[in-house]
Amino acid sequence: MADKKELIEKLLEKYPQKRISCTEAREFSRDLKIELKEIGELCDEAGVKIYACELGCF
Repeated sequence: MADKKELIEKLLEKYPQKRISCTEAREFSRDLKIELKEIGELCDEAGVKIYACELGCF
């Protein structure tokens, strides 16, 4: 698995507007094979806002 810095770079590359929906976050998590909790932490560190949360995960 990539390190945290690489994951944040991928996140910001894919979502440069620093905004990601819950559905997109879950897809991104699945694509990178990492847990939802880790996606939430990466978004927090990168300043990416998760909106339209459907499951209460974020």
